[in-house]
Formats: sequence, structure tokens, C-alpha cells
Amino acid sequence: MTASASTALLTDHYELTMLQAALRDGTAGRHSVFELFARRLSGGRRYGVVAGIGRALDALADFRLGEAELTWLAGAGVVDTETIDWLGDYRFTGSVWGYPEGELYFPQSPVLIVEGTFAECVILETLLLSVLNHDSAIATAASRMITAAGNRPCIEMGSRRTHEASAVAAARAAYIAGFAATSNLEAGRTHGIPTTGTSAHSFTLLHDTEREAFEAQVRALGPGTTLLVDTYDIPEAIRTAVEVAGPDLGGVRLDSGDLVSLARSVRKQLDDLGATGTRITVTSDLDEHAIAALAAAPVDGYGVGTSLVTGSGVPTSGFVYKLVSRAGDDGEMVAVAKKSADKVSVGGRKYALRRLDGAGRAQAEVIGIGAAPANDGADRTLLVELVRAGERVHTATLEESRARLRDSLAELPATARQLSRSDPTLPTIYEELR
Repeated sequence: MTASASTALLTDHYELTMLQAALRDGTAGRHSVFELFARRLSGGRRYGVVAGIGRALDALADFRLGEAELTWLAGAGVVDTETIDWLGDYRFTGSVWGYPEGELYFPQSPVLIVEGTFAECVILETLLLSVLNHDSAIATAASRMITAAGNRPCIEMGSRRTHEASAVAAARAAYIAGFAATSNLEAGRTHGIPTTGTSAHSFTLLHDTEREAFEAQVRALGPGTTLLVDTYDIPEAIRTAVEVAGPDLGGVRLDSGDLVSLARSVRKQLDDLGATGTRITVTSDLDEHAIAALAAAPVDGYGVGTSLVTGSGVPTSGFVYKLVSRAGDDGEMVAVAKKSADKVSVGGRKYALRRLDGAGRAQAEVIGIGAAPANDGADRTLLVELVRAGERVHTATLEESRARLRDSLAELPATARQLSRSDPTLPTIYEELR
């Protein structure tokens, strides 16, 4: 394994110092259960969307320490020789259960359950949290944007507003949430997401006149292309665009100004010129609230950048990773939990289902401690097996994840689709069945 392929150092120093201490006092091999969950929904959101499971499982498979990683740890004095030797042989051999991508989560939902020895589970904390906190925040924001957009497509175009690796992950999360395409080519190559894009203002400014720029683009890409019409004077640009491409011009893009009034005037002008099928796409710092404000405007699609890749002001999901059960001296499992201040957690291995009524409407998030909650036949089990004895046993396509989210959202009451801050749409109910 090369250093560039390993994910083992995408972690915090303290995970390895805990490992060293546990190896030294003999507790490293204790059977343990860790749980990844959110105590509350960040940003007053009404639901959360799980995304990043596939990426996390890929990262887990690459969690190996090769010679380069071990040499650096030893040289930096991070841990002792015994720990270095242990890490050199590290392979995760435990099990992982979790909510599949596209599933909804609520406060205390056991989104991921990692089970194995303390040593092999504790060092996965930061890797799993970094992936799921980011991707689920993006997917949750994207889902709200899709709700606001209705039947109009959204395009992810935020690569220039975030870290280059985060841009690819954000495009993937947005696609799970229902975005139609991305501008990011690496996301297209890596994840098979449709890509799209035409031109920026620089292309117009490159040419002596706007007409010359439009003619060049239409010659290269055909009349079905989308022309950017707000570099100079919009009405003049619309007239020129239709003259150059004809009434079959594919689309125009607006990237500035009062988008509601502009969309109306542009639509009228296009129709008057005979370009009744030309689509209007708007961009310009859109978020779910701006998209909702455009609902009555004659817009055909939205391009979303900064707000999407930053979670629309909520860039993390607030997930934590806590030990909830471990073997005692007699080998029996003991529930453990943090009890400090407002960071209380609930001990015990969890099981979860979505309680549904006879019409298939979601009523509650029900969590069983120690055993699965009672299912009356209408309820839906949420946890699926992801890893068994260290081997990945779950895969899902992005299309399957998109469908899962659509189905999960359809179970919720209509109030879940409101954009204002609120309590979670579903209550979380515990059933202690140990």
C-alpha cells in the first residue's frame, strides 16, 4: 500500500495515545460497541439525510498503515514501539451496522454502530465522523433545496467555493439528495454523476463583441447550448442570442440582479421572439430560501454553488462517536454512557425502526436498547448490515440512495418540507428491552 492510498492518518493524535494506553493496561481487546449519532439536528432542521456511508466504507477498506505511515509515527514520537507494531498488523475485523445512504435520521438515531475490540474501533472515530458529518450536512441542505425547487432541476456548481476533495464529496451528497447534475468533472468520473456546463463571463469578455462570443459558442456546442446573457445589457443579449441561435436556443443563464423580475421580463422577451422553448436557468448565490422565493417566477432550473457546499450555513451534522457498551471483567457486556452536562448519551447497543401508521405515514423514530423494538408489521427497520467480520457486505448505487430518500421523505408529514427552523418532525422514543 502506498502512503497516498492510506486513510489511517486522517485521524486525531489522541486516538493513538488511547490505543497505546489500552494496549499497556490490557483493555485494548475488550469487546466494545461504538455508536455514531447526533444529539440534536443542526440548524433547527426538521430532519437529517444520511450521506457518506459508501465513502466511509471505502475509507475503512483503506485504513492500513504501511511503511511510510509507521515510519512517520515512530519518527514523530506519537506512540511507542509496541503500538507501532500493533498498528503495522491492523485490519478491522469487527462489524458495522448503519442507516443506508438516503435514509433520514433524527436526534439520537444510531446512524452507525461499530462493534469489535476497543482498539480496532476507537481509532476509526475521526475518519468516520469527518466523512459523515460533512456529507450528511450537504445532503440535508441539498434536500431542502430540492424541496424548494419542486419539479425544477438543480445543478451543483460549488467546486470553486470549497476544498478540492470536499467538492467531489459535496457533488456526490447533492446527487443523493436529488440534484440533477454537477459541474465537477472528477465527481462525474469517480461517481458517475451527470456533468454539465457551458461558459462564464470570461468567455464573453474574451471576444470583441457579445455577438462574436455567442456565435463561437453556438458553432462549438450547437443551438441547444445555454448562453450567459448578463455580462452587459440583458435585453440586448437576449435579442442577440436568439438571432445567433434561432428560436431553438436551448437556454439562457442569469447570474445577477433581481432574479424574480428579470426572469419574468426575459421570459416575455424570449416568447415574443419566438423562443418559447428556451429554458431560463438562474444562479447567483442561491440557497433554499432564495429558490423558494423564485417559485412563482418563470424559471426552469437552478445552479447552486456556495450555499450547497457549505451546507447552507450548517456545514456539519453534529455527529459524535461514543462508546455505548463494552465487556466487563466477566465478559458480559455492560452499557456505558457519558453523563456530563448537556452532552448526555444513552448506553447500550441500539436497534431502530421507523414507526408507521396504517397509511404508511411516519409517526416516530423508535430505538430499542439491547434488542429490536416491537414491530407491528407496518413499521420499517432502519439499520442494515454494512461490514461483517471486517468484510464489506453492503453496496448501494447512488440511484438506489436517491430513491430511498424520495421514499423516506414521502412518509413524513407535510410540515417536514417547511424551511423555517423547528423541532424535529418525528419524536425519538426509546424502548429498553435489555
